[in-house]
Amino acid sequence: MLPTETHPQTQRNRPALNFAARRPWSTLALLIAAVLVVGAGVLFLLNLKAPGLLTGAVVAAMGDPGQAPLILKAGLLHYLETAWSCAPWMLELTSIFIVIGTLLSVFGVIFALTSLVERKMLARIQNRFGPNRAGPWGLFQPLADAIKMLTKEDIVPTGADKVLHLLAPITMLVPALLVLAILPYGPGMVPVELGVGILFFFALGATTEVGVFMAGWGSNNKYSLLGAMRSIAQMISYEIPLFLAALAVVMLSGSLSPDAIVSAQDGYVFSFVPHWFVFTPWGFAGFLLFFTAALAESNRSPFDLPEGESELVAGHMTEYSGFKYAVFFMAEYIGLFAICGFAVTLFLGGWHAPLPWLEWIPGYLWFFIKLYALVLLAIWVRGTVPRMRGDHLMGFAWKFMIPMGFAVILAAAVWHYAGGGVPGWLASAVIVLMPYLALGRVVAIQYPASRRVYRFSES
Repeated sequence: MLPTETHPQTQRNRPALNFAARRPWSTLALLIAAVLVVGAGVLFLLNLKAPGLLTGAVVAAMGDPGQAPLILKAGLLHYLETAWSCAPWMLELTSIFIVIGTLLSVFGVIFALTSLVERKMLARIQNRFGPNRAGPWGLFQPLADAIKMLTKEDIVPTGADKVLHLLAPITMLVPALLVLAILPYGPGMVPVELGVGILFFFALGATTEVGVFMAGWGSNNKYSLLGAMRSIAQMISYEIPLFLAALAVVMLSGSLSPDAIVSAQDGYVFSFVPHWFVFTPWGFAGFLLFFTAALAESNRSPFDLPEGESELVAGHMTEYSGFKYAVFFMAEYIGLFAICGFAVTLFLGGWHAPLPWLEWIPGYLWFFIKLYALVLLAIWVRGTVPRMRGDHLMGFAWKFMIPMGFAVILAAAVWHYAGGGVPGWLASAVIVLMPYLALGRVVAIQYPASRRVYRFSES
């Protein structure tokens, strides 16, 4: 048999692709057409009550895309007030539910998309196809996973604390969702404006350790408890460099408000270089520290030791199944989105455009483009960097990350008092590079990395 031939038995047993997989473009076009028809029908029915109000808001939003979400929200509230004579308290309550529903819908879609994109990217890195059976290009795979998780049996171990076992995934998810409410998504698009938003972010981040401990302790399983203890030690260790990197930004911007920090990065240097903190020596080092610590806080590879399947089965999630496990899964992704959103806010200019001639693109689109670029970077790291050893993980945090965090703060202070410019660049670059070289040498000596040898079967 020639190498290019396929055994007929293999062809006969191969499952046939459904219509959505065989005709992906046709299926996608039908879905988009169905959504547009349903949306137009709902708009037509609502417009019968007060002709012109909703359509006028839609036309105004199309004329000003940068403020489209605010215009649509104001138009809907005006429609409810005029057509249905809603009381002020009802309008206020409706406004709150609009914001909550929008955040949950947008990040719910991003979560479903990312769960598919990550599997596709990892498959591509590992020379596989990834999900390709459920819907066009496998786009319905998140829906299939959701149905599977909802229909699986919820098993609680004998002797487990049922209350803690139930509350643990909720305790993990709720803080991540609350963080999304204080991010500035665009000009005037801050769901909850807090003058101490940075402190609020770190306060909510500290509650995730409680959820992890509840999951480990309440499962009545030694592997779950060991995984929880390892996870708590890791998260506490990497919260310190995360805080130190954010502290340098707070010092330079003079505010704890995320919106004020974004405003401090407005403008361009030499009329084309963005005035973002990441384009300074201390800001670049702070961004690398913040993103690395963010991966550890989110239990992402190479810092996913709490879920090391070769040692602890699945860490604190060992005794979870069905919908509870799905909530843990969602909490991890939502937490990754929130912490990447804060990295965009602190170092990458928030919703500001990277170039002056691209400012016609709405700010909220730039925010989500930057956020998702960091998410894709995290997926790339997961597919290419092997898991760290436990002692290397903790030593890297305490012997390299934390001292570098203090060096970043010192470099930011020198940058401020030098007034920027060439002197500030040189001084802050030296302050960042010298500890980096010294600490890197110490870590390399104490934790030597041997060359990885791959052995392939010859059979």
